[in-house]
Amino acid sequence: MAEIQPFRAWRYSSELSTEIENLTSPLFDVVSEKQRKKLYNTLYNSVHLSVPSENDQAYSAAKRLSEWKDNKVIEQDPVPGIYVYYQHFSLPGSQKKYCRKGFICNIKAYDWDENVILRHENTIPKAVNDRIDLLKATELNVSPTHGLYTDSTFALEKYMDESMKSPLYETEDYQGVRDVLSVIHDKEVIKRFMHVLKEKPVILADGHHRYEGSLQYRKDKMKENPQHTGDEGYNFHMMFLTNTESDDLRILPTHRVISGLPNFDEAVILSKLEEDFTIKPVEEAHTIHEVILGKPWAFGLIFKDNAYKVRLKPEALDKNPWDFPDEVKKLDLTIMHYFIIDKVLGIEGKDQRSSENINFERSIGDCLTQVITGKAQMAIITNEISMDDVKKVCYSGKTMPQKSTYFYPKVICGFLFSSIKNEEFRPIPDPCF
Repeated sequence: MAEIQPFRAWRYSSELSTEIENLTSPLFDVVSEKQRKKLYNTLYNSVHLSVPSENDQAYSAAKRLSEWKDNKVIEQDPVPGIYVYYQHFSLPGSQKKYCRKGFICNIKAYDWDENVILRHENTIPKAVNDRIDLLKATELNVSPTHGLYTDSTFALEKYMDESMKSPLYETEDYQGVRDVLSVIHDKEVIKRFMHVLKEKPVILADGHHRYEGSLQYRKDKMKENPQHTGDEGYNFHMMFLTNTESDDLRILPTHRVISGLPNFDEAVILSKLEEDFTIKPVEEAHTIHEVILGKPWAFGLIFKDNAYKVRLKPEALDKNPWDFPDEVKKLDLTIMHYFIIDKVLGIEGKDQRSSENINFERSIGDCLTQVITGKAQMAIITNEISMDDVKKVCYSGKTMPQKSTYFYPKVICGFLFSSIKNEEFRPIPDPCF
């Protein structure tokens, strides 16, 4: 189902590659203001292409990219390859070591209704438009999105393990994750990768805004090109693909932080919640995630002076009027967005994607700090979502609310870039592949 191709990556020159750790950066949507300011001080850091400091970001990125190419700051690999990418990590509070194995390739930017690339959450329009502008100006995929395929036979892992014996890069990133990159050039092995993915749909795990930007760009270019064949560079998108059957695929929860609501009153909110939830006070707010851990339809609510565990009454589930299949309706996140954010806080579902009253945080400590200091009015703490739930939602054809999942760790930006400019793209001839 999914057409993938090897590609000739643009990478930092051999001289600069010796300091690759100083050239990588977090993805555009997770890099903090503090991180950006520090990274901007490094002349050739990849953040200058993904989130330029200038007001006209698209123009600045394109100008800088042209200069980097001319000055051989980055150079294009001479032959196409599949780039193997391993991330070694552990999780807070655990001694277990994980290794998320995957590979980076070009994949065709399929429209959603083709059911080849399956999405599981909604996007925020402004973020998509920003990515389209950047793509139009640079014709470069600056960082890979993250896709998931399912292969219970693990047919490709042996080739990836073999490739990892000769890494191109090995660094420790801002997450404390050890990132390792290698490349496969063997034609027969690459054909094996292409064959395995040809039989499978791909779930988009992370990078919905960047993928949707590529998809819209492809549609625009198709309209402009009466000689469109489907092989042009603009048809493709750079993606990191991992196997859903691996035990090293981790999804962390993303909590909601509420601010700026008029007439905000904790007592009124608790009174409204009583209709559909059981409510129990929590003495220590910093322990609230442990209190709700593993309990379906349970959430932690943090206010300035108090914290509570709330859990939906089973008989309340049918009160949700949203037109979703059970796979979506019974999700913790759907319950939170309807019964708490819509019904109690008054932010209607249709307005939630663009609401300035809802922010997203992965750290409970940061949630607590924002509420205690008055930066936020309250925080809603939620459990993580399972890979099985992600699959069910994708196969149902529906989506979750935005920022529903946080696949950990995030891929990093800067190891390689993928050009969709035709003279640099050079699709692989069929006789070889």
